[in-house]
Amino acid sequence: MEIKKNEKAQLDNFSKIFVQLGLVLSLLIVYLSLEYKVYERDVDALEGYIQQDELEEDIPITERLEILTPPPPPPPAPERIEIVENQTEIEETVLESTETDQSEAVEVVEITQIDEVVEEEDIVEEVPFAVIEEAPIFPGCKGSKAELKQCLQDKIKQHVDKKFNTGLAQELGLEPGKKKVYVLFKINNKGDITDVQARGPHARLEKEAISVVNSLPKMIPAKQRGRAVAVKYTLPITLEVR
Repeated sequence: MEIKKNEKAQLDNFSKIFVQLGLVLSLLIVYLSLEYKVYERDVDALEGYIQQDELEEDIPITERLEILTPPPPPPPAPERIEIVENQTEIEETVLESTETDQSEAVEVVEITQIDEVVEEEDIVEEVPFAVIEEAPIFPGCKGSKAELKQCLQDKIKQHVDKKFNTGLAQELGLEPGKKKVYVLFKINNKGDITDVQARGPHARLEKEAISVVNSLPKMIPAKQRGRAVAVKYTLPITLEVR
């Protein structure tokens, strides 16, 4: 029988694909052979880990016997008892009566003057604003103690907002954001502003804050237990730099 070739079966067109597939397959076989790992088994190292059958041992039940020791015998009685006569004389103590008789005279001591001792009360020189009994009174404030205290804070804030040069923060070239200047001062027992100190992001801002606080008007001093005292006050000043 004569074998005829099909004209359509032309494998020359696929020769390049077959070469590429063979190259990829050979590379895969080489890669797998290189990555394959073989681990050596050390049987001797595992001998110590072989579990041995636990030996069951019967433990006999024992009973503890307590041996009671008898108490020691009492000491023997003396063979002869000697009676000794008491020849010591005892002096009796006579208690004198403390009761008085009508015939006895009673001396009367006349008290002419009694000196009274007055305890000195601790004098408080300075009181924090948070615990003061009667806060300083800002000129024009009226009402109860709580209202006077709130009025004082509002008036001080209004005074600072009006007098403080807010454009100074822009002139100094500070970074944008909120800047705070803390001012500490006292309202003394005469109502005057003293000991003004400031702490802020720039020396000129501190100087401006001290100048504004020193311009506060004279106030009615605070009172603690009815006495005029000095009050410490802390004032934060917030500036917006854009």
